[in-house]
Amino acid sequence: MGKISLSLLGLMTLILGTGVWIGLGLIGTGAALAALYRPTLPLFKLLAQQTWNTLVSPEMLALPLFIFMAEILFRTRISEALFSGLAPWLRHVPGRLAHITVLGCTLFASVCGSSAATTATVGRITAKELISRGYDRDLVTGSLAGAGTLGFLIPPSTIMIIYGVMAEESILKLFMAGILPGLLMAASYMGYIGIRALMNPSLVGDTLPPTTFIEKLIALKDLGPLLLLILGVVGSMYGGIASPTEAAAVGVGGAIVIGIIQKTLTPSNLIQAARQAADACAMIGLIMVGAMFLSTVIGYLGMPRYIAGTIEGWGLSPFMLIAVLLIFYIILGTVMEGLGCIVMTLPITLPLVMAAGYSKVWFGIFIVIVVEMAQVSPPVGFNLTVIQRLTGDSMARITRATMPFFLIMCAFVLLIAAFPEIVSVVPDMMANP
Repeated sequence: MGKISLSLLGLMTLILGTGVWIGLGLIGTGAALAALYRPTLPLFKLLAQQTWNTLVSPEMLALPLFIFMAEILFRTRISEALFSGLAPWLRHVPGRLAHITVLGCTLFASVCGSSAATTATVGRITAKELISRGYDRDLVTGSLAGAGTLGFLIPPSTIMIIYGVMAEESILKLFMAGILPGLLMAASYMGYIGIRALMNPSLVGDTLPPTTFIEKLIALKDLGPLLLLILGVVGSMYGGIASPTEAAAVGVGGAIVIGIIQKTLTPSNLIQAARQAADACAMIGLIMVGAMFLSTVIGYLGMPRYIAGTIEGWGLSPFMLIAVLLIFYIILGTVMEGLGCIVMTLPITLPLVMAAGYSKVWFGIFIVIVVEMAQVSPPVGFNLTVIQRLTGDSMARITRATMPFFLIMCAFVLLIAAFPEIVSVVPDMMANP
């Protein structure tokens, strides 16, 4: 079995190292393994079955809709509205407008499902505005990189949908499980920014002009469209009115209405958004088909049982197992995009974690956070690339600025490993009102 494991690593490195698409690379790896060690497997039949089972899953329908909604919102003036609506409320908060990236990303993540889209939408206004107001450049870019990852953790989340389909877990339960961890992580980012600002006031720009309470309330009107969209998408799901797929359709309709009201959504913009969403969904669909096919092949070869048995033989405690997996995913995230990390490792790591006493829902939140970490891990991190395009800073400088927020994510993973109730409390409350 060790020979098969080495063959898997070698074939995957060889095939993916040629630059071939990840989905095709996974299919090729599975086919080569089967040809070497199980030539009697009906490969074409297996591939056809996995393609059909993966792409016609009802849960998968929510994925293109949420991506389409994010693409539409990216073409509206939501980012300007977030800045103008939140700024008056932050005058007396330690760190002042430095918090606006975290709050903006938290709100936008509630209707987006993409980390890169959250970073780009919020950052294209806040980054330039804060730097021009005298805020520390590294604090601005670091907080944007860290907070942008909340697009994966705060529901709705495209990564959660993909994980739910692969792990055969309820998408709605995963969405509910992401609420408290997402809010706590946002609070952690804001706490760090506040402490840095208190320790070194020069990091924060000019004092904001005073505003009355009435003026603050009036400023909230700019957030009205986004808050109504959040209520429609998230409220319809948690209120039992709509399934995740139906809520995604509500979100698309709401995003179109916002674009029309703001007079930013033209027919050409809508067509462009649809094309971008179709491109993203085609890429994700191919990766998922390849991952499910490879998972089926290695299952026939008995690899998951072998690797699980080997790691169990190490005698690790549940907490130590999570620490080892965290290190493993950090290393993997430096050379591979987050989605690839999930689809390639899930067939092996999920049984290990469940054997250690953690649930599928808990592991879903764990895997989302480590994917977030991959988003800010050079050289592949998508969020770092987005911020580089926004600010023009070097990748090395952005990476250094992001490191404190990366360490916060690491600490948060260990926190939920020690206290799994952080993940389970909201789904349990909703299941037993």
